[in-house]
Amino acid sequence: MEKIHASVLVEFRKPLRMMSFSRPRLRRGEILVRLTASGVCGSDHHIWMGMDERVSLPIILGHEGVGIIEEIKGEKDDIFGNPLKSGDPIIWNRGVTCGSCPFCTVFKEPSLCPHRWTYGISKTCREPPYLNGCYSEAIVLDGRTEIIKLDEDVDHATIVPASCSGATSAHSIELHPPRIGDTVLIQGPGPLGIFHVAFSKEYEASRVIIIGGTEERLEMARRFGADETINRRETTLEERVEIIREMTGGLGVDVAYECSGSVEAFMEGLHHVRMGGAYVVPGFGVAGGEASIDCFRLITRKNIKIQGVWVSDSSHLYRAVRLIQNGRFPFGDLVSHRLPLSEATEALRLVGERKATKVVLIPG
Repeated sequence: MEKIHASVLVEFRKPLRMMSFSRPRLRRGEILVRLTASGVCGSDHHIWMGMDERVSLPIILGHEGVGIIEEIKGEKDDIFGNPLKSGDPIIWNRGVTCGSCPFCTVFKEPSLCPHRWTYGISKTCREPPYLNGCYSEAIVLDGRTEIIKLDEDVDHATIVPASCSGATSAHSIELHPPRIGDTVLIQGPGPLGIFHVAFSKEYEASRVIIIGGTEERLEMARRFGADETINRRETTLEERVEIIREMTGGLGVDVAYECSGSVEAFMEGLHHVRMGGAYVVPGFGVAGGEASIDCFRLITRKNIKIQGVWVSDSSHLYRAVRLIQNGRFPFGDLVSHRLPLSEATEALRLVGERKATKVVLIPG
C-alpha cells in the first residue's frame, strides 16, 4: 500500500474527487488502518452541503470506520488492555479528547472536552498525517485514539454504524433510559432512530411508537420491533397528537427521543410527552434553527425533563457494538447500500434524499 486513494471534498455541494496520497511515515503511537467499511452519516451530508461551520477544505470525510491494522508505531492496547498487532480488525472512537481537562477528569464527560476533535470533520487533508477521514483506503489513527478489537468473523459493514448513530443512541439511552413497561416515542426512523428502537426494546419498553416520513424507513423500524408507526406525511400535527393520546390512554408517552434534527419535530414532541415525562434530544448534529415554545404549558406545567445529547464516548461505542453483536436485531438489513469508494458522491446523495437507510462505502 504505497499509494492510498481517498475521496476528497474540495468544494461544497460539488462532486468529491478521487485523490492519491503517499503512505505516511508514522509517528510513535500512531496506527495505519486499512479501511474495510466506511459509514456515510447524515452529518456527512450536512458537511457536503456546507452546513457545518467546523469544517475546512479540502477534507477526507467520514467519521465512521472499521478496518484492519496495517502498521503500528510502537505498542498499543485496546480499551480492555488487549495488545494490538498488524492484521487485527478494529473499530475506534470517532472523537479524540485531551484526557486532562475538567470534562475528561472531573466531570467524567469526555464527549464535552473542549479540545475534542473528530475524524472526517476536524482536520483537513492538507495537514499531516493527511489521512484523517474514512472515505479512504486507509486512515492514520492518533496515538490517543481509543480502540476496540473486534472478533474475526464480524461483518464490518454491519458493525460500522456503531461508530456514530449507535454510540450516540447508547449515550442518549444512558442519560434517560426507558423503564420496564414505559411507552416510548421516537421521532425519525433513520439509523439514529432505529438504534433507539433497538435499545428501547433491550430496556423492555412495553410499547415503541415511531414517527417518520419515509415508508421504507418506517418498515425497517417495524422490523426492529417498533409497535406503532405514524407517517407524518399522511397526518397533521393535530391528528398525531390525538393518535398518541389515544394510544396512551390520554396520558402521553413516558419518554420521547428526537432523532430527526428537525426544529418542527422538537416542538411537536413536547406535545406528546406526558406530565412528568422526559424528552431526550440527540438529533441535532448541526444548527437547525430556533424553536418557539409555550414554556409554561409544554414544559413547566407538565414538569417534564429535557435532556440534550452531544456525541458519545468509548463506553457508548462499546455498548453499540454489543447491541449489534447480540443477534436480537437485524442490523445486517439496516445497511441498504454498499458502494465502492469511487461512488462517495452518490452515497451522499442517497443519504440526503433519504433513499437509503444506511449507506456504507467499501474501500477495497
